[in-house]
Amino acid sequence: MHTQLTLTEISSLINGTCANPAEILGPHPIDYQGTPATAVRSFFPHSKAAWVVDLSDGSRRPMRKLHPEGIYEAICPAELTSHRGQTEASASSGQSPRYVLQVIQNSGEMVAMQDPYTVPSILTDFDRYLIGEGKHYELYNRLGAQVRSLGDGPEDNDRGVNFAVWAPNARTVQVVGDFNGWDGRNSVMRVHPFLGVWELFVPRAKPGDRYKYRLQTEHGEWVDKSDPLGFAAELPPLTASVVADLSQYQWNDQEWLEKRAAHNPLQKPFNVYEVHLGSWQKGPGRVHGWLDYRDLAHRLADYCHRMHFTHVELMPISEHPFTGSWGYQTVGYFAPTSRHGNPEDFMYFVDYMHQQGIGVLVDWVPAHFPKDAHGLRRFDGSPLYEHADPRQGEHPDWGTMIFNYGRNEVRNFLVANALFWYDRYHIDGLRVDAVASMLYLDYSREAGQWIPNQHGGRENLEAIEFLREFNVAVHEKFPGAVTVAEESTAWPGVSRPVDSGGLGFTFKWNMGWMNDSLRYMRNEPIHRQYHHDELTFSLIYAFAENFTLPLSHDEVVHGKGSLIAQMPGDLWQKFANLRLLYSYMWTHPGKKLLFMGGEMAQWTEWHHDHGPQWELLEFPSHRGIQNLVADLNKLVVENAALHVEDHVGEGFEWVDCMNRQDSVLVYLRKSQQAAPLLVCCNFTPVPRVDYRVGVPTRGYWEEIFNSDSATYGGSNLGNYPGCNATGVAHHGRPDSVLVTLPPLGVTVFRLQ
Repeated sequence: MHTQLTLTEISSLINGTCANPAEILGPHPIDYQGTPATAVRSFFPHSKAAWVVDLSDGSRRPMRKLHPEGIYEAICPAELTSHRGQTEASASSGQSPRYVLQVIQNSGEMVAMQDPYTVPSILTDFDRYLIGEGKHYELYNRLGAQVRSLGDGPEDNDRGVNFAVWAPNARTVQVVGDFNGWDGRNSVMRVHPFLGVWELFVPRAKPGDRYKYRLQTEHGEWVDKSDPLGFAAELPPLTASVVADLSQYQWNDQEWLEKRAAHNPLQKPFNVYEVHLGSWQKGPGRVHGWLDYRDLAHRLADYCHRMHFTHVELMPISEHPFTGSWGYQTVGYFAPTSRHGNPEDFMYFVDYMHQQGIGVLVDWVPAHFPKDAHGLRRFDGSPLYEHADPRQGEHPDWGTMIFNYGRNEVRNFLVANALFWYDRYHIDGLRVDAVASMLYLDYSREAGQWIPNQHGGRENLEAIEFLREFNVAVHEKFPGAVTVAEESTAWPGVSRPVDSGGLGFTFKWNMGWMNDSLRYMRNEPIHRQYHHDELTFSLIYAFAENFTLPLSHDEVVHGKGSLIAQMPGDLWQKFANLRLLYSYMWTHPGKKLLFMGGEMAQWTEWHHDHGPQWELLEFPSHRGIQNLVADLNKLVVENAALHVEDHVGEGFEWVDCMNRQDSVLVYLRKSQQAAPLLVCCNFTPVPRVDYRVGVPTRGYWEEIFNSDSATYGGSNLGNYPGCNATGVAHHGRPDSVLVTLPPLGVTVFRLQ
């Protein structure tokens, strides 16, 4: 018997509150005058008329308008909709429904489209199982806006976008956008019971369309949200997501990826140039001067070649509403910021850098997210991604929300997001921001402001398991790729394997070395003898982790001053001290990272609206610092002793660490693959002539680097071309050399 729609059903459609529109719309078997038939129902607001078009013969069956708002129905033969049992496999094989809908809009335009309520789910049973378990590492291939074609041909009515979003506590979810005039009443999504995922195929939606999810919360309120898995976004301050097809770009970096997988990153040169893309260089005539990803690729690659940097590390490029957050308050975790172009433009950036032999790392922020209304906070009206209790769910320092790492779906979202950047954008590493804030439940909290774990401790057990899961997944799926932890405490085993009890990161930032070294260098040289231990202490723990030595953006903001401004003394001594600091850093065990502007000794603090002071390179002193950094990078690349055994004690040996009165350090850098290097550091402006240094063997020790070279702006005092070791015992060794230690300088010798 033909069942008429009830007033309640019609009202739910008109108001967009229908919890499961597929129960009303689409094809439904009926008994029509004693004969099996199908009632095809559709809702087209702002339309004049609609038809069901039989694809087998092109015949059109007019649809009766049940309500002036645009609810239509047609009684059709049962065989017209025999595809309703279709599976995802049959849909992907090119089989299409046997009918399409045709509608005349109020504008007079006639369009044909698939009936969205006949299109099978993009989620397989296995997908649903993995999502439920929190183990769907390719979540980005299912949720979000997936460009989808239901047939083999070019017909527009076979194309559209499959939208899917996790919102388990919503009453109703609509997708609104350019494709429906931002009226979501005819784009009400279907829910997967017990999974909390809402899904709908939207015919004729296409790449470039803007969209959001409109959710009715359990309290009856309506909220508009950007897509948590959106691949692109509008230029802030606009907040809509943008449909993007990530499958069309043709990559040309296969050689780079194969080499990366074949080498151990711990044993390779790793000289990182940290960059804020929005301010590194500006372009006249552009919005805020922002250059696009393609232009930046060429400029950065050329500069890194000149400076011998092996990698760039980008401050967060995932979409963020507030430029002043530098990207560390992320809303669009799966979208490269539109400030510099679209997703294909960023793919080109990574691809081109790889073709030029330069790796790309990206800062990643899984520790917290902002409270912006269009973002993740209370996404479906409930604390979904965050903890409900502010003692666990709000960050006191940054005014942001903390992820609920104990929830399967949240942990899955973050791990899949990490893998997404390696997979779809071919990046070489993620540097994880603020790891310490994740590890400790009492981070920046007073007594009574935090909740202990199940054992009564301060460790965030769920966050620890999340970090381990993330690291295991990255290293299993992308051999040779790296993960880097910005972790500022003495948490053990940050860069040790998970199966050995560690967190599993490839590298850890050595914040202790950074703080001790800068504090030491700020002292006037005459006082440094009283702070000698600040230099030598780092070697006590230098091999406890796989360290990177960072002089990052954090050291040149918030009133700290630029690096050269932090150096003591007159103008000459400031430059000499900075050359000394860099030379000591580049010869110290550990990989290297320098923030942009530091390589030219800029005087001002960094600001996101103002990049490096490129004009300073007109002055020889600043060009000298730039030349020094380039040569130090080259020194590391060309000498195995400075990179192969960076993270094991066999790669380093003290010669003299006890001469605090003269503020001198002497050490060896070693590798089984190459001759040892002798490094002599003089942290005072007093030249040391005929300074005797013990060496492991006789022979000729060539001076291969001198930070006091005139090329770098120094006084040119040194030992060129080198010196011979004699049989005079010193420093507990049978042989020694007499060298000149230049003022506030570092000299490096290589055994010939």
